[in-house]
Amino acid sequence: MQKKYGYIRVSTREQKEDRQMTAMIDVAVPAGHIYMDKQSGKDFERPQYRRLLHHLKHGDLLYIKSIDRLGRNYEEIQEQWRMLTKEKGIDIVVLDMPLLDTRRGKDLMGTFLSDIVLQVLSFVAENERANIRQRQAEGIAAAKARGVQFGRPPHPLPENFHQIHQDWRAKKISLKQAAAACGMAEGTFYGKAVRIEKGDKDNDQ
Repeated sequence: MQKKYGYIRVSTREQKEDRQMTAMIDVAVPAGHIYMDKQSGKDFERPQYRRLLHHLKHGDLLYIKSIDRLGRNYEEIQEQWRMLTKEKGIDIVVLDMPLLDTRRGKDLMGTFLSDIVLQVLSFVAENERANIRQRQAEGIAAAKARGVQFGRPPHPLPENFHQIHQDWRAKKISLKQAAAACGMAEGTFYGKAVRIEKGDKDNDQ
């Protein structure tokens, strides 16, 4: 008897799985047969995905919301699709794309059309991710050009930094002593001292 399974993946723990979960409920996948990973699809060392593969048997039916749930690039999606349909002998239904339903068209022509659609959609999914990364890179570059700073803000300088800095420059104390007095590594103290001397006011925060 054919069993229904569903697989859900969200890329980070902050993302919500509600849309994918609702889709699984709508096609009557039993709650105990829904497997969900909350992590990147950069590889397939995903615990719930591995558990799903262990339970899938020949003739079972797997639902996924969209083709990119199977992987992050064209090759991974193709590899997993072939493994699931050819090696494990299961059917797959991609809910966002009715043409990708291996229950239909089991003849040669149906399989050929399904393979073509899969290749096109896999390429589109990978291309869209590349476009998103490109837009993100362009946005970061534009923000940096406007003076937006990324990363953690610098730690405030200790109150005694300026006096210690002056004593160090006057050779009253060594670099090692100056850094220790400010609770810093020698390299950190030296770097901040040089930036201040160059007029970097950000270090005065």
